[in-house]
Amino acid sequence: MNDTQRRHSERVNADGVASFISRISAAHKLSDLTFLCIGTDRSSGDCLGPLVGTMLEERGVTNVIGTLKEPCDADKLPSVAAALPLGRPVVAIDACLGRTETIGLYVVAEGPLEPAKSVGKRLPSVGAYSIAAIVNSYGPKPYASLQSTSLYRVMNMAHDITDAIIRHLRP
Repeated sequence: MNDTQRRHSERVNADGVASFISRISAAHKLSDLTFLCIGTDRSSGDCLGPLVGTMLEERGVTNVIGTLKEPCDADKLPSVAAALPLGRPVVAIDACLGRTETIGLYVVAEGPLEPAKSVGKRLPSVGAYSIAAIVNSYGPKPYASLQSTSLYRVMNMAHDITDAIIRHLRP
């Protein structure tokens, strides 16, 4: 992430996610955006993206990539990122790890998300906008942190993101 992108990111609570989505809605309609929901259905901490994707589809949003049925995980992301529609802004959504005092917050940015950064992987940065939910704390074993993350917390955070998108983006 470059310095310009870093200046535009902020840690927020659920109300802050709603405000962020509201700012996006000033420039884009729901139908203009692609939602890239990154993660896997095989880890409680890393299923946030696919949960959001599934919830959006259940509410009638069709421009979604990454659901519980068809996750966009680390193996698929490079090819998916290369095939994203040109000229369509992407909102990238993923889980991440953070400091203990930031668990339950979200990092929102007008700029790309760096998937799998907290577990030390290098994947393509994606998105004109990004939402990363801090689901657990960093530790010496980041995969273990993701595997031991509270599914209850992840579900609540996924609902917060989905509700903000549905409430604030016009069709």
